[in-house]
Amino acid sequence: MTFRDRSDAGRGLAKALSEYKGRNAVVLALPRGGVPVAAEVAAALDAPLDLILVRKIGVPTQPELAMGAVVDGAVPIVVRNEEVIELSGTTADEFDAECARELAEIERRRQLYIGERARAEIAGQVVIVIDDGIATGATTRAALQAIRNRKPKELVLAVPVAPPDTIAKLRPEVDALICLETPELFGAIGYFYRDFRQVSDQEVVAILKRFPVKRATIP
Repeated sequence: MTFRDRSDAGRGLAKALSEYKGRNAVVLALPRGGVPVAAEVAAALDAPLDLILVRKIGVPTQPELAMGAVVDGAVPIVVRNEEVIELSGTTADEFDAECARELAEIERRRQLYIGERARAEIAGQVVIVIDDGIATGATTRAALQAIRNRKPKELVLAVPVAPPDTIAKLRPEVDALICLETPELFGAIGYFYRDFRQVSDQEVVAILKRFPVKRATIP
């Protein structure tokens, strides 16, 4: 299956998640690409939409290769991929420098996207985490661990596309997992979208304005 765009993928996920309508679910998106996908799900489920701010920590010489990830929080959660760190020859100082760089980007996004916006309640809620796809799963795993620490009643991961081995690794992290496509020949997330243009900061801000967190959810 090839998705027309992120909104099309989101509508497909919304159908797959229809059983969660009426259960006071909270939808959390990984920005930026996950936000248009999550917006379709939040609209279909009549659910609050919020963000989980997480950044991949890339190898200095190969930024697209994840050697870890970091998640926003009172105490940021850092997940390390020791195999990649060792194979790439990344030193402890280099890892810390890249981690600090990504934390700075998280803070920029927090100020821009969230500011004084009310946040969705997580503790005791059914929480659905959404992205536009997963490759290695490093950033997703970090996000799920951070959310689990906030004690949701049920943690659900929903994505349009991911390779089977990544799905197998992430399944133990959640209570339920929905993935529309799990191709053996993966390559990259963008291969499965006809329109995979980058989502802008302005688009994220505009979508969040459509989904204000008006109430604390009730289990």
